[in-house]
Amino acid sequence: MTDLADSQRVVVTGLGAITPLGLDVDSFYEGLLEGKNGITRIEAFDTEKYTCKIGGEIKDFDATNYMDPKAARRNDRFVHFAFAACKEAVARAGLDMDQEDPDRVGVFIGSGIGGMDTIEKNCRKLIEGGPRKVSPFMIPALISNMASGVIGIELGAMGPNFSIVSACATGAHAIGESLKTLRLGEADVMIAGGSEATITGLSYSGFCSMKAMTTNNDDPAHASRPFDANRDGFVMGEGAGLLVLETLKHAQKRGAEILCELVGYGASCDANHITAPHPEGKGLIGAMKRAMTSGKVNTGEIDYINAHGTSTPYNDKFETLAVKSLFGEHSKSLPMSSTKSMTGHLLGAAGGVESVACVRMLQTGNIAPTMNYQTPDPDCDLDYVPNEAREAKLSVAMSNSLGFGGQNASLIFKAY
Repeated sequence: MTDLADSQRVVVTGLGAITPLGLDVDSFYEGLLEGKNGITRIEAFDTEKYTCKIGGEIKDFDATNYMDPKAARRNDRFVHFAFAACKEAVARAGLDMDQEDPDRVGVFIGSGIGGMDTIEKNCRKLIEGGPRKVSPFMIPALISNMASGVIGIELGAMGPNFSIVSACATGAHAIGESLKTLRLGEADVMIAGGSEATITGLSYSGFCSMKAMTTNNDDPAHASRPFDANRDGFVMGEGAGLLVLETLKHAQKRGAEILCELVGYGASCDANHITAPHPEGKGLIGAMKRAMTSGKVNTGEIDYINAHGTSTPYNDKFETLAVKSLFGEHSKSLPMSSTKSMTGHLLGAAGGVESVACVRMLQTGNIAPTMNYQTPDPDCDLDYVPNEAREAKLSVAMSNSLGFGGQNASLIFKAY
């Protein structure tokens, strides 16, 4: 590994997470190491007519514990999750906005779909009561950039601020583009990640119609089984995962605790199909190569991969193929696990939540397992850290995210 110039070094100083395993980083990460299940029968809507009736639903979350009740009513659930995760991340980073130049603090928080619950409820109002029944807050509540906007307003952060939308790669792209923004000198601090709240009837209707979701409703705890031969589709999850990123110089100047470095980022497109991954994994290979070039890391230095690992037949097969193609012999001894086996798939929030997991794994030297791996698949023959957390010496971790549209993102974190 070639050392990056100090001017190009970006560090992680804060983490925030709202997940099906818990409402903070510690409960989330401890749940991962324990192999805890966050997937249950859905309570948000009546699932009787749906082929998938389960999900990683957050059932004990009250937005008014984090934001003003009036603001909570006016914003969508995905904004609630992002706001709560941001509060934790900023607090853990010890970031005091009174001591910061507001023009040098930015926010890139994405959502793959945005305010689905808001859309659904207001469509119902339109049909049942006419246009006058539709909320004047519908538009600002549903647009995907509102998490970044609301958090910018809350913090008084006036630096670069927008939302990235790239389906299930959204959170990772937001973090990666924040890395580039910091390296370009356009900000000192970036709050980045993803948030999603799509456990709604309309969302499930669409994904079930695509036959993308599991139908293993009788056994929710074991329904998400990435890389297992009997996987039959993904399980929806919801939540948010955010990082506070800073230039090394800025973090050192304010005496921040540095959790790890973010050294690499790569993005690519499969240019193949609107929903299916490239059958040779070409797009993901390109993203991983770009991330390693960005971070001046070679394949032999990667100690762990947090896989996209959705528990769908195509993704897990082609993701395995991509890793084997790029890493060669090293892939045989390279641990790669999917935390979606416990949380479900958080769509646009997945890259953010899984980045939080990677940072904690680097800090603790423990790898979260792939749960529910029981029946090997000949096409998925790597070390998926099955069913039990593992101690390991970790210096460099990669996290991969793949989205509909063939959009891929790869991030590389390094122990500090």
